[in-house]
Amino acid sequence: MGFVIQMVADKAEEGSRIGHTWTFRQRSQRPSGREYRDHGSVRHALALDGAVVLVTGGVRGVGAGITRAFLRAGAVVVTCARHEPERLVEVDGMTASFLPCDVREPEQVSRLIGDIVCEHGGIDVLVNNVGGAPFAAAATASPRFHDKIVGLNLLAPLLVAQHANDVMQRLSAGGAIVNVSSVSGTRPSPGTAAYGAAKAGLDNLTASLAVEWAPKVRVNALDVGMVRTEQAEMHYGDAAGLAAVGATVPLGRLAEPEEVGACAVFLASPLASYVSGATLAVHGGGERPAFLAAANQSREKEQ
Repeated sequence: MGFVIQMVADKAEEGSRIGHTWTFRQRSQRPSGREYRDHGSVRHALALDGAVVLVTGGVRGVGAGITRAFLRAGAVVVTCARHEPERLVEVDGMTASFLPCDVREPEQVSRLIGDIVCEHGGIDVLVNNVGGAPFAAAATASPRFHDKIVGLNLLAPLLVAQHANDVMQRLSAGGAIVNVSSVSGTRPSPGTAAYGAAKAGLDNLTASLAVEWAPKVRVNALDVGMVRTEQAEMHYGDAAGLAAVGATVPLGRLAEPEEVGACAVFLASPLASYVSGATLAVHGGGERPAFLAAANQSREKEQ
């Protein structure tokens, strides 16, 4: 605890914007996401017209699907990543903007949030999507490797959330934070043990921040299962491999990135105004227990 306090103090001395006195431009009133009233229809309640949304890592894969979903909901979407994408994410004539940022670096995150506030007058929604890990056996992975995995998947989301919360607490409507977590945090994660542990930590962090930052800011998470992205074949093989892996899911397939995005839009919308501290499973029903397949094979042999 003493280390954490000293770290916060050190960042304050370095000019960190956590706790900074912001100057906000006047903006049109938006549905708060903290209080649901009769908006006339569920579709209207899901609309985020004009809301300013930051999606970290929102330029490819699941992140791009989340970005497209928020664009379709009428939001003004800002994406960030370490490297500028070849093309900006767009859908139906709407385009997300991009700002470079390594979300593990406090100074870069401070600048990112400051630039968004200066350009758009605030931040209504943060989607902490950046994360991931390569395969590595826990017995032989280096301490530096584990440090980087935990930093990217747990500490970076906390850092960005701190800065976004500082802005949202000063907005009359507050804001919403959605952390993209993983089913790896809820079950054994062999080969990605540090990643699974970090995602379990992210789920717990979500619940804790929902208590600390209420009532102005709602904080929720998505525990995401397998998703069909442009890199899916790297993990699951060719089309036959993807089909075989999809068959292990009760719904019979992998998720599409925009299906994850739709869940994020729901949690950020006024329709979820009384949802905070929750972790929504987005895994198609989960994984069939291995013992069922073994039992079925045993019965088939007996027949």
